[in-house]
Amino acid sequence: MRRWRPGRPRLPRTRAGRRRLIRAVMAGCVLALLPATWTHVVTDGRLRTTADVPRTEVAVVFGAGLWEGEPSPYLAHRLDTAAELYRTGRIEVVLVTGDNSREEYDEPDAMRAYLVRHGVPDGRIVSDYAGFDTWDSCVRAKKIFGVDRAVLISQGFHIRRAVALCQEAGVASYGVGVDDVHDVTWYYGGAREILAAGKAALDAVFEPDPTFLGPREPGVARALDLAGER
Repeated sequence: MRRWRPGRPRLPRTRAGRRRLIRAVMAGCVLALLPATWTHVVTDGRLRTTADVPRTEVAVVFGAGLWEGEPSPYLAHRLDTAAELYRTGRIEVVLVTGDNSREEYDEPDAMRAYLVRHGVPDGRIVSDYAGFDTWDSCVRAKKIFGVDRAVLISQGFHIRRAVALCQEAGVASYGVGVDDVHDVTWYYGGAREILAAGKAALDAVFEPDPTFLGPREPGVARALDLAGER
C-alpha cells in the first residue's frame, strides 16, 4: 500500500491565481500591522524623556519580571527612571503594578524594595498586586486607585501600547521610554509587540474587566496627602 506523505503547498499555476495569493498576503500584512499603527497614532505627542516630561503627581511602573526575587535588568531600568523622576521633583508618588498571583512570586514588593534602596520613601510607593497585564494595570490604576493622570514608565518597545491602553482606560498619560541595550531580549520584545498590539486593540474595543477588581484603595490618595505635608 502506498503511504501518503504530506507534500509542499502548491502555488497557484495561473497568473490570476498568483495575483490573488499576493493580494491575500498583502491584506494579511496590513491587517496585522493595523493595531500597531493605532498605538502610534493614539500616542502621537505623548512620549517624553526624563528631562521634559510634564510634572505629574503619579508615575506608574509596569512589572517586567524577577530574577531570583530581584527585579530583572529591564525592570531595574524602569525603576531607576522612576527614582530619577522622584529625585528631580517631576513626580510625587510611584504606583508599582505587577504580578503576585503566586505566593513565591511578588513583583510589586520587589519593586518597592528596589525603589526604597534607591531613595524613594516607602510612604510614596503604592503597590498594585494584580497588574497581570498592561490593560489590567491601566484599568486598576483608574478604577481602584483613582489615578486620572500619570507618567508611565516602560521600555521603548512597550511604552506606546501602555500609553494607548491607559488613555483608553481613562488615565491621561505621558510615556517615558527607557533606553536599553538592543540585545536579543529587546528585539524579541519588539517583535512580540506586533501580536500584543492586536490584543491591545481588542481590549480597547471591548474594555474587559481586569482579572481582579475589588474595592477602591486609598493608597495613592494617602501618599499624595503625605507628599503635601512635607
